[in-house]
Amino acid sequence: MKHIIILGDGMADWHVESLGNKTLLQYAKTPYMDMLAKVGRTGMLKTVQDGFHPGSEVANSSILGYDQNEVYEGRGPLEAASIGVELAPDDMAIRCNIICIEGDHIKNHSCGRLETEEGDVLIRYLQEKLANDPEVVEKYGNVVHFYTGVQYRHLLVINGGSKHLVCTPPHDVPLKPWKPLLVKPDLEAEQKDPHRSKLSAAETAELLNLLIVKSQKLLGEHPFNAQRIAEGKDPANSIWPWAGGYRPHMVPLTTTFPQIKRGAVITAVDLIRGIGSLAGLRVINVEGATGLYDTNYEGKAQAAIEALKTDDFVYLHIEASDEAGHDGDLELKLQTIENLDSRAIKPIYEEVKNWGVAGTPTADLEPVAIAVLPDHPTPIAHRTHTNEPIPFLIYAPGIEADDVEVFDEDACKAGAYGLLEKDGFIRAFMDIK
Repeated sequence: MKHIIILGDGMADWHVESLGNKTLLQYAKTPYMDMLAKVGRTGMLKTVQDGFHPGSEVANSSILGYDQNEVYEGRGPLEAASIGVELAPDDMAIRCNIICIEGDHIKNHSCGRLETEEGDVLIRYLQEKLANDPEVVEKYGNVVHFYTGVQYRHLLVINGGSKHLVCTPPHDVPLKPWKPLLVKPDLEAEQKDPHRSKLSAAETAELLNLLIVKSQKLLGEHPFNAQRIAEGKDPANSIWPWAGGYRPHMVPLTTTFPQIKRGAVITAVDLIRGIGSLAGLRVINVEGATGLYDTNYEGKAQAAIEALKTDDFVYLHIEASDEAGHDGDLELKLQTIENLDSRAIKPIYEEVKNWGVAGTPTADLEPVAIAVLPDHPTPIAHRTHTNEPIPFLIYAPGIEADDVEVFDEDACKAGAYGLLEKDGFIRAFMDIK
């Protein structure tokens, strides 16, 4: 049996009064999700372990069965793995958004959706000017390194930096004043950690805040932003570092599940590429995959189908619903959920439903088990992630169906799997043979 996880990032939501007090999954037209729930088995999954922030890095790695107490190192090291930056043992890697500051407030976390090529121009400029800034080098040494990631999501590595920091994810604080949200040292965590970095937590926080302030002057003067302002676009005028950590140690899925001899991850998001790489999955890039509502659903679905012909396990991640949730765009999030159903789940199911069935042209192909789920809710009303359990469905040829007939946050509470946590989901899924 082959296995594919189809993940709609941030797809779960709260009940919305304007939708007749339905959730978006209940209101949206999702015939394939509902059909798979009806003929499969369902349940709820706690993807955010107690004590952890409901970030996508926590939720997605938890779905794959990783214990956050053993592997969690923040988003930064995952971004590094995604873009091929090899971290030394004393490197602290931290996610580095390019954001839009308006006056004293964070206007948005993505500066109006930069293209990767645009972000690369600014990151190279920061590496040239900010990483080599005389004040920075004189006080801390030549320890700052910027690396281009994807769109507005980039990487900052501090050689000898401490990970014990209190940082605020910028997507959690739209329209909030930025100065009170600057990086702070986590002195209590630093005292408990036997790992001693060259820079203390206080020194690392001081350095990062200096980089933030200096970046605002440098980026504010860059011709690229003058042009964006002239075009009525949000300027990309500040860096915002968050979610730092050291090189993580993740056991490959091929070791945990010997039936996975070869696996693949398909995503437009560098964070998920990093998780996949560290989990031992090969990364498949799809032309036109943007991580937004206009992503190439059909291309990603076809890539998943092709991967299933050669691989034992595929993790197909689609980001669009999460971004719509962060934007608070109800209609767009509904559209992304329906797109996932009609443009990704439908073609995959229709292609693989007869694999291994005698008398069909695909009788010689191995049958496929399908799981569909979000990683966490990103409620429209809240505009950021929450840690409530999420619904999931598992379908495979011959599976004994439960009594759930639709796929949503309420219906799946009555599913046969009940409430799972930690590695309960991935083990239940991989036990289907």
